[in-house]
Amino acid sequence: MSSLLHVDNMHAWYGSSQALFGVDLDVGEGEVVALMGRNGMGKTTAIQTVLGLIRPCTGEIRFSGHDIANLPPHRIARLGIGLVPEGRRCFPNLTVRENLLSASRRGEWTLGKTCGLFPFLRERLDQPAATLSGGEQQMLAIGRALMTNPRMLIMDEATEGLAPLVQQEIWSVIGSLKHDGLSILLVDKAVRELLQVSDRCVILEKGRTAWTGRHSDLSPETVERYLGI
Repeated sequence: MSSLLHVDNMHAWYGSSQALFGVDLDVGEGEVVALMGRNGMGKTTAIQTVLGLIRPCTGEIRFSGHDIANLPPHRIARLGIGLVPEGRRCFPNLTVRENLLSASRRGEWTLGKTCGLFPFLRERLDQPAATLSGGEQQMLAIGRALMTNPRMLIMDEATEGLAPLVQQEIWSVIGSLKHDGLSILLVDKAVRELLQVSDRCVILEKGRTAWTGRHSDLSPETVERYLGI
């Protein structure tokens, strides 16, 4: 399987403080990869560095054959990386329709198809995003990312703080997107669900890649050592 995203020996800094010390990461075409680790181990920092939101950085970061290590975030997004950020970050004063259309790019993910994936959105197209529940806002955030028609979707804590039924619905959507062949990089605290939907896992420990492999090779000892469960 060819790598759509290839990260090799990525280092990054917050000012003078180094946050990443050599992260290796690959996401293949049509592959779902779980990025795992305890809190504070560098998962969100790694995502933000890939997206050009954290600089400086060193190492190789390539997406679809393009060197993106020194590109600004908007150019990286245009290459085909969609982000569902931690905390949803919908535009609260815009309607559901405006949130979706603000990110739209030409492709198969139209307003109609997105509303087909999340039928409740169709009923609330003219509602301000601020009036939606937390779970509805999360689904709107996923829909907004899909409207960019990405080649790869990055999802950072997409089920955090949501009711169990909403979490189940989001995992079902992730499974559907995987079935459709979308490449996905996932960060989530729900280890069992991550392992069920992912093809491979990458575990970070103190800003470094500590383990990588297929989830079937992830032993209970490795889970206990790096994830503490």
